[in-house]
Amino acid sequence: MRDALLASCPILVWLITAIQALLMILAFRGWKQKREPLYLLTALVALGLFYDALILSLGTLMQGGPLLAALSRMRYVAHGALIPLLFSICAYALNFNKTWKTVVWVLTGILIAAGIAEGFATALDLREVAGLVRYASGDATPGWAQAVSGVLSYGAVVPLILAGIVVWVKQKTPLLFLSGFLMFAFSALGPASGNFDLIFFISMFGEVCMALCFLLYAKRRAAN
Repeated sequence: MRDALLASCPILVWLITAIQALLMILAFRGWKQKREPLYLLTALVALGLFYDALILSLGTLMQGGPLLAALSRMRYVAHGALIPLLFSICAYALNFNKTWKTVVWVLTGILIAAGIAEGFATALDLREVAGLVRYASGDATPGWAQAVSGVLSYGAVVPLILAGIVVWVKQKTPLLFLSGFLMFAFSALGPASGNFDLIFFISMFGEVCMALCFLLYAKRRAAN
């Protein structure tokens, strides 16, 4: 199975890029038509995931260099700026009142600022696996930046799962729960299967599931 996965990585990354682009377009179209905030938040998260996948795809062609390094830097900055929006998605899904939404947005703003700083502070090392050439966080990355990255990568998923359980009970839909659960499951699949070098790639399938569930949930909310 690992051999098949390694052989298909370059093709699958391009496929994931195309899917994320489609989800992003559909979410922006939903926002334009319905003005449902969850559509806009989904579109912005999907934009970040699309850019992330696109740069990984371009790495199969560019094989490193200053341009790929600069684009990869912005990949980390975009990740830090957009992933905190998961907290705001939880707030809107749970129908928080104006006061609590403001509190969540303040928290989101702080995390966005920290995420952007982390993106610029991350030391980038060129790595290659299964034909995928990318700039990844290196050992010279400051400890505080690694901590912020961990909070954004994993800390945001836990509230998503918890909020998803509440939404499932009250609104009778598992979509928000599945968005967080599938993201967590695919993130854990790499270490659980011993494919530590492919954690970033396997997690991309979880990102597709998360964006799709967000889109379906936004569509459900807009229809009510």
